[in-house]
Amino acid sequence: MSETMKQPIIKVENLKMHFPLQKGLMSKTYAHVKAVDDVSFEVMEGETFGLVGESGCGKTTTGKCVIRILNPTDGHIYYNGTDVAKLSHNEMSKYRRELQMIFQDPYGSLDPRQSLFTILKDAIVADKKPHSPAEIRSRVLELINLVELSEEMITRYPHELSGGQRQRLGIARALACNPKVIVCDEPVSALDVSIQAQIINLFEKLQKELGLTYIFVAHDLAVVRHIAKRIGVMYLGHLVEVMDSGDLFRNSRHPYSLALLSAVPTTDYYAEKERGRVVLEGEVPSPINAPTGCPFHPRCKYATEACKTSMPQLTDIGDNHLVACHNIPEKAE
Repeated sequence: MSETMKQPIIKVENLKMHFPLQKGLMSKTYAHVKAVDDVSFEVMEGETFGLVGESGCGKTTTGKCVIRILNPTDGHIYYNGTDVAKLSHNEMSKYRRELQMIFQDPYGSLDPRQSLFTILKDAIVADKKPHSPAEIRSRVLELINLVELSEEMITRYPHELSGGQRQRLGIARALACNPKVIVCDEPVSALDVSIQAQIINLFEKLQKELGLTYIFVAHDLAVVRHIAKRIGVMYLGHLVEVMDSGDLFRNSRHPYSLALLSAVPTTDYYAEKERGRVVLEGEVPSPINAPTGCPFHPRCKYATEACKTSMPQLTDIGDNHLVACHNIPEKAE
């Protein structure tokens, strides 16, 4: 099937996730935290879609909504054509194993009272189908080989593993369910740089061998550029730019994306001296009381009156490069 005829495995339309703030004895709602506000994107089968942005922009919340760890406030999340956002808890159960998540903190997401074998066993038998002890052990050994752990670790507990080994165990636990889509929530941010490279290479190997689809959440632009085919930049609950990974450093056009890129350190002394530094004024507005119009306009040097009143929509500027901006800069500065 040609690339143009492929259907997305994940299609998110107008996704919203608003958390109520309550007070008083009656727990009366007085405001909402708009963590995700009208986000739309598509992920093709077998590709890696990166979500980047600073802390609190809503990228992790978006990933949790996609696999229904969180029930979205509004919007549609199509998985192979089925709107899983509208399914009940019981209806969603048939899709749970196909939509998995790898968490940022491997130690916090693993039960410290269980051994590696037991952690993987619980994931294997969660489908409630009959499994013999031999089948379970064979599957556990297959999983730890997939994530390049040694068989002697099968009896170890999470505290007896290094950070990289714990993350490999987290990956193996997700793979135990035979998923189609995995949301990776900053899976290498807590690891040393050398271990980060090993885990990224492991993700790529597993994707080729198992045909996995990733939504890769991260704040490290260099990591996302390396692993993702397409990248979405988020700001204050909104998707402000979507582009191919090759365009991230070469042709980013949204003012916020340019500011993020200018903050990425480089080891080239002369390039660092010559490149322009974009310093944003002020702080990120509160998602409780977000500004009207474009959420970035209070910090944007290109802002006009239209930016203060009208929300820009993602617009294709060519080559499937989408930008949500009323005044797109001509080039990176």
